[in-house]
Amino acid sequence: MADCGDGCCRCCCSFIFTLGLTALFMWLSLRPSKPKCILKQFYIPALNKTLNPPGNTTLFFQLRLENTNKDKGVYYDPVNVTFFDSPNKSHFIGNFNIPKFYQGHKKKATKGGNFSPSGVDWKAVSLAVSNGSAVFHVNMATWVRYKIMAWKTKRHRIMVGADVKISNEGTQVNPKKGIKLSSGQEMIGKSYGKTIVILLITLFA
Repeated sequence: MADCGDGCCRCCCSFIFTLGLTALFMWLSLRPSKPKCILKQFYIPALNKTLNPPGNTTLFFQLRLENTNKDKGVYYDPVNVTFFDSPNKSHFIGNFNIPKFYQGHKKKATKGGNFSPSGVDWKAVSLAVSNGSAVFHVNMATWVRYKIMAWKTKRHRIMVGADVKISNEGTQVNPKKGIKLSSGQEMIGKSYGKTIVILLITLFA
Protein backbone atom coordinates (compact mmCIF):
# COMPACT_ATOMS: atom_id res chain seq x y z
CA MET A 1 0.00 0.00 0.00
CA ALA A 2 2.86 2.37 0.81
CA ASP A 3 4.40 1.75 -2.58
CA CYS A 4 1.07 2.49 -4.23
CA GLY A 5 0.80 5.71 -2.25
CA ASP A 6 4.31 6.77 -3.19
CA GLY A 7 3.61 5.95 -6.85
CA CYS A 8 0.40 7.96 -6.83
CA CYS A 9 2.19 10.88 -5.22
CA ARG A 10 4.94 10.79 -7.85
CA CYS A 11 2.35 10.57 -10.64
CA CYS A 12 0.43 13.49 -9.16
CA CYS A 13 3.56 15.63 -8.86
CA SER A 14 4.60 14.71 -12.38
CA PHE A 15 1.14 15.62 -13.70
CA ILE A 16 1.16 18.98 -11.89
CA PHE A 17 4.67 19.71 -13.16
CA THR A 18 3.73 18.82 -16.75
CA LEU A 19 0.53 20.84 -16.53
CA GLY A 20 2.41 23.81 -15.10
CA LEU A 21 5.06 23.73 -17.82
CA THR A 22 2.40 23.36 -20.54
CA ALA A 23 0.49 26.36 -19.20
CA LEU A 24 3.72 28.36 -18.94
CA PHE A 25 4.87 27.60 -22.48
CA MET A 26 1.39 28.38 -23.83
CA TRP A 27 1.48 31.70 -21.99
CA LEU A 28 4.95 32.47 -23.32
CA SER A 29 3.91 31.62 -26.89
CA LEU A 30 0.83 33.86 -26.72
CA ARG A 31 2.59 36.65 -24.83
CA PRO A 32 3.64 39.25 -27.41
CA SER A 33 7.07 40.81 -27.59
CA LYS A 34 7.26 44.58 -27.52
CA PRO A 35 8.35 46.30 -30.73
CA LYS A 36 12.01 47.27 -31.03
CA CYS A 37 12.49 51.04 -31.28
CA ILE A 38 15.66 52.37 -32.89
CA LEU A 39 16.67 55.98 -33.52
CA LYS A 40 18.14 55.90 -37.03
CA GLN A 41 18.63 59.63 -37.57
CA PHE A 42 19.08 62.67 -35.37
CA TYR A 43 20.33 65.71 -37.22
CA ILE A 44 20.52 69.43 -36.50
CA PRO A 45 22.22 71.38 -39.33
CA ALA A 46 22.96 74.28 -36.94
CA LEU A 47 25.43 72.01 -35.10
CA ASN A 48 27.17 70.80 -38.24
CA LYS A 49 30.67 72.28 -38.12
CA THR A 50 31.28 71.38 -41.78
CA LEU A 51 28.58 73.81 -42.97
CA ASN A 52 29.40 77.49 -43.42
CA PRO A 53 27.31 79.02 -42.02
CA PRO A 54 25.26 76.32 -40.24
CA GLY A 55 22.14 78.50 -39.85
CA ASN A 56 19.26 75.97 -39.96
CA THR A 57 18.13 75.06 -36.43
CA THR A 58 15.54 72.47 -37.55
CA LEU A 59 15.82 69.08 -35.85
CA PHE A 60 15.36 66.10 -38.19
CA PHE A 61 14.82 62.60 -36.83
CA GLN A 62 13.91 59.13 -38.02
CA LEU A 63 12.77 56.09 -36.04
CA ARG A 64 12.62 52.44 -37.05
CA LEU A 65 9.96 50.37 -35.33
CA GLU A 66 10.31 46.59 -35.65
CA ASN A 67 7.58 44.06 -34.93
CA THR A 68 9.56 40.96 -33.90
CA ASN A 69 6.46 38.77 -33.45
CA LYS A 70 6.10 35.97 -36.01
CA ASP A 71 2.32 35.65 -35.72
CA LYS A 72 1.10 38.88 -34.15
CA GLY A 73 0.37 42.26 -35.74
CA VAL A 74 0.71 45.56 -33.87
CA TYR A 75 -1.74 48.46 -33.78
CA TYR A 76 0.04 51.65 -32.68
CA ASP A 77 -1.80 54.59 -31.16
CA PRO A 78 -0.29 57.99 -32.03
CA VAL A 79 3.42 57.89 -31.18
CA ASN A 80 4.71 60.85 -29.16
CA VAL A 81 8.44 61.59 -29.53
CA THR A 82 9.87 64.07 -27.01
CA PHE A 83 13.25 65.80 -27.12
CA PHE A 84 15.51 67.32 -24.45
CA ASP A 85 18.85 69.11 -24.85
CA SER A 86 20.42 67.36 -21.84
CA PRO A 87 20.62 63.72 -20.70
CA ASN A 88 18.90 64.47 -17.36
CA LYS A 89 15.78 65.70 -19.25
CA SER A 90 15.81 68.98 -17.37
CA HIS A 91 15.05 71.10 -20.42
CA PHE A 92 12.29 70.18 -22.87
CA ILE A 93 12.89 71.51 -26.41
CA GLY A 94 9.98 70.05 -28.37
CA ASN A 95 8.00 67.02 -29.46
CA PHE A 96 6.55 65.40 -32.57
CA ASN A 97 3.50 63.16 -32.98
CA ILE A 98 3.46 60.27 -35.45
CA PRO A 99 -0.09 59.25 -36.52
CA LYS A 100 -1.42 55.84 -35.50
CA PHE A 101 -0.72 52.91 -37.82
CA TYR A 102 -0.79 49.11 -38.14
CA GLN A 103 2.29 46.90 -38.50
CA GLY A 104 2.15 43.31 -39.79
CA HIS A 105 4.03 40.21 -38.63
CA LYS A 106 7.84 40.61 -38.64
CA LYS A 107 7.52 43.99 -40.38
CA LYS A 108 9.62 47.13 -40.01
CA ALA A 109 8.36 50.70 -40.25
CA THR A 110 10.38 53.87 -40.72
CA LYS A 111 8.77 56.97 -39.24
CA GLY A 112 10.27 60.43 -38.91
CA GLY A 113 9.72 64.14 -38.99
CA ASN A 114 11.20 67.52 -38.19
CA PHE A 115 10.43 70.54 -36.03
CA SER A 116 12.06 73.73 -34.74
CA PRO A 117 13.34 73.26 -31.15
CA SER A 118 12.48 76.00 -28.66
CA GLY A 119 14.58 77.58 -25.94
CA VAL A 120 17.90 76.06 -26.98
CA ASP A 121 21.07 77.93 -26.06
CA TRP A 122 22.70 77.30 -29.44
CA LYS A 123 25.98 78.95 -28.46
CA ALA A 124 26.40 76.70 -25.42
CA VAL A 125 25.33 73.57 -27.30
CA SER A 126 27.67 74.40 -30.19
CA LEU A 127 30.55 74.77 -27.74
CA ALA A 128 29.63 71.40 -26.18
CA VAL A 129 29.70 69.82 -29.66
CA SER A 130 33.21 71.23 -30.19
CA ASN A 131 34.55 69.67 -27.00
CA GLY A 132 32.68 66.37 -27.49
CA SER A 133 30.22 66.70 -24.60
CA ALA A 134 26.94 67.54 -26.35
CA VAL A 135 24.28 65.01 -25.36
CA PHE A 136 20.56 65.22 -26.10
CA HIS A 137 17.82 62.85 -24.93
CA VAL A 138 14.93 61.32 -26.91
CA ASN A 139 11.82 59.73 -25.38
CA MET A 140 9.13 57.78 -27.23
CA ALA A 141 5.72 56.94 -25.75
CA THR A 142 2.68 55.19 -27.19
CA TRP A 143 0.04 52.52 -26.54
CA VAL A 144 -0.14 49.37 -28.65
CA ARG A 145 -2.60 46.52 -29.16
CA TYR A 146 -1.52 43.17 -30.54
CA LYS A 147 -3.55 41.33 -33.17
CA ILE A 148 -3.54 37.59 -32.44
CA MET A 149 -5.46 35.77 -35.16
CA ALA A 150 -8.94 37.39 -35.22
CA TRP A 151 -8.84 39.30 -31.93
CA LYS A 152 -6.97 42.21 -30.38
CA THR A 153 -5.39 42.43 -26.95
CA LYS A 154 -5.90 45.24 -24.50
CA ARG A 155 -3.65 48.30 -24.83
CA HIS A 156 -0.08 48.03 -23.57
CA ARG A 157 2.01 51.07 -22.67
CA ILE A 158 5.42 51.57 -24.31
CA MET A 159 7.76 54.20 -22.87
CA VAL A 160 11.39 54.10 -24.02
CA GLY A 161 14.25 56.53 -24.43
CA ALA A 162 17.96 57.02 -24.96
CA ASP A 163 20.75 59.59 -24.71
CA VAL A 164 22.07 60.88 -28.03
CA LYS A 165 25.67 62.05 -28.23
CA ILE A 166 26.13 64.63 -30.99
CA SER A 167 29.10 64.66 -33.38
CA ASN A 168 30.63 67.77 -34.98
CA GLU A 169 28.50 67.05 -38.05
CA GLY A 170 25.32 67.72 -36.09
CA THR A 171 24.16 64.10 -36.07
CA GLN A 172 24.34 61.24 -33.58
CA VAL A 173 27.67 59.51 -33.16
CA ASN A 174 27.85 56.39 -35.38
CA PRO A 175 24.62 57.19 -37.26
CA LYS A 176 24.70 53.98 -39.36
CA LYS A 177 24.44 51.80 -36.27
CA GLY A 178 21.43 53.58 -34.79
CA ILE A 179 20.51 53.96 -31.12
CA LYS A 180 18.13 51.53 -29.41
CA LEU A 181 15.47 53.18 -27.25
CA SER A 182 14.88 51.07 -24.16
CA SER A 183 13.55 51.00 -20.60
CA GLY A 184 14.36 49.16 -17.39
CA GLN A 185 10.88 47.57 -17.31
CA GLU A 186 11.56 46.02 -20.71
CA MET A 187 14.53 44.11 -19.32
CA ILE A 188 12.48 42.88 -16.33
CA GLY A 189 9.78 41.58 -18.67
CA LYS A 190 12.27 39.62 -20.77
CA SER A 191 13.66 37.77 -17.77
CA TYR A 192 10.30 37.10 -16.08
CA GLY A 193 9.38 33.97 -18.07
CA LYS A 194 12.87 32.47 -17.72
CA THR A 195 12.71 32.97 -13.95
CA ILE A 196 9.42 31.04 -13.72
CA VAL A 197 10.83 28.15 -15.78
CA ILE A 198 13.90 27.88 -13.53
CA LEU A 199 11.71 28.06 -10.39
CA LEU A 200 9.40 25.26 -11.60
CA ILE A 201 12.31 23.01 -12.51
CA THR A 202 13.94 23.64 -9.12
CA LEU A 203 10.75 22.86 -7.19
CA PHE A 204 9.88 19.62 -8.99
CA ALA A 205 13.31 18.25 -9.89
